[in-house]
Amino acid sequence: MNKTLLLFIVDFLFLNLIALTRWERAEPARPRQPPVNEISANTVTKDQDLVEAMRQSLAEEQLSRQAVEQKLQSSDSTLAARERSLGLLQSDSQKLTAQLVETQHSQAELGMKYQAVSQENSLTRSELSQLQRELEDKKAEAERQKQALAQLEKQQADARKQIEGLTVAVAVGEHEKEQLSARATELEGRVQAERAERAKVEQSTSQLVQGVGQLAQNSGELTKEIRDNRPVSANVLYSDFLNNRVETAFSATRKGLFGKNTRDREAKTVFTTDGSQVYALIEVEDTPFSLREIGSDWEKIAVRFDRPPDYKSTGSVIEFLAADPRVVVVPVDARQVAALGAKVYPIAADPFKFTEAVLISSGGGGYGELGFKLDADHRGYVKVDNRLFKRLFGDFAPSRGDLVFSRMGELLGIMVNSDYCALLGRFAPAATIYTGDDRPGQRTATLLDSLSARVMQMPIELQ
Repeated sequence: MNKTLLLFIVDFLFLNLIALTRWERAEPARPRQPPVNEISANTVTKDQDLVEAMRQSLAEEQLSRQAVEQKLQSSDSTLAARERSLGLLQSDSQKLTAQLVETQHSQAELGMKYQAVSQENSLTRSELSQLQRELEDKKAEAERQKQALAQLEKQQADARKQIEGLTVAVAVGEHEKEQLSARATELEGRVQAERAERAKVEQSTSQLVQGVGQLAQNSGELTKEIRDNRPVSANVLYSDFLNNRVETAFSATRKGLFGKNTRDREAKTVFTTDGSQVYALIEVEDTPFSLREIGSDWEKIAVRFDRPPDYKSTGSVIEFLAADPRVVVVPVDARQVAALGAKVYPIAADPFKFTEAVLISSGGGGYGELGFKLDADHRGYVKVDNRLFKRLFGDFAPSRGDLVFSRMGELLGIMVNSDYCALLGRFAPAATIYTGDDRPGQRTATLLDSLSARVMQMPIELQ
């Protein structure tokens, strides 16, 4: 640091110290004294004390400044000595750098010479190794040929022994051949005799098999006839019906006066089939669509099949049968049938085999046996005899939607009122409604009105 700058800083700090010092705190205030006499005129005043203190501080500052100057001089001499030492070190470093470059150059030349010598030695060693490998290969080849020659001689010796053995075997074989020929002639005579005996046995067996087959066929036809004509107990039919009902839910939504109007219906029904397609069978009043009121244009329609605890499936089509529009079916596929685990009832092939049937209420609340008869005026329907209705379980009367089963356990039909049962045969639809969320274009109002008009045109006893 420059000496002048250092002195300037020290003076500046000293003046600030004087200016900021509050001397009234350094010496306590003295009480005011009355005027002194001439004897006290030479006493030291406050200003004289201040001047004396400043002189002492200045003297101390000068001493401090001298000490700092001495330290600066010592630092300068030390710095000069270090600079001289640094110069010497730099000159030594340059010399060492030159020596290092020269040494590296010598090292590079020695490395090149070493590589050249190593390459020559390597070539010589590789040629020697190649000759040694070729010599070893020749020795190995000679050894293999020697072993092959010994093996060949051994094989020739074995072949001579085999030829001698085969000569003996041929002689023995010729002798055995003569014996076998004689034995074959004897056996051939026996075989012919056995064939003649077997032919007689086979003829007898064939006649016996034909008789047994005819007997089995007659027995099977008899068993089938007995089974087909053996009625099933009404209790069994009712229990089977309860175990195979399918929970079916319908939902339809239309525009109302105060917003959306939704109608929900739930029913438990069974599956039936015409041999090619499986259907869920429902009476129209168990759906949101009624043929007893003015039709409506339903916009959102849904059909859902439920199986506890959590299986749900849907139907895509609702069909009104041409035989009677009050009979509604919903087609289902094989996967839905398997998942729902329900029995599929076949249609009665000969509905008039028995004069009695089993009627089960649509809700499953009761069942009973009743007689029925054909009505020549209403083909496709049978009239049940309510007077002879034998209630086996529950106190109820036949009504629409009840299912009628033949005594063979086949599905005969569905009641359209309390007296007539619509027979099930062909499932040809008279009208179809498709399910979905946006179906205003189906014009269900017109469709339902036309079906209702058709029912109203039926004879009064069928309505």
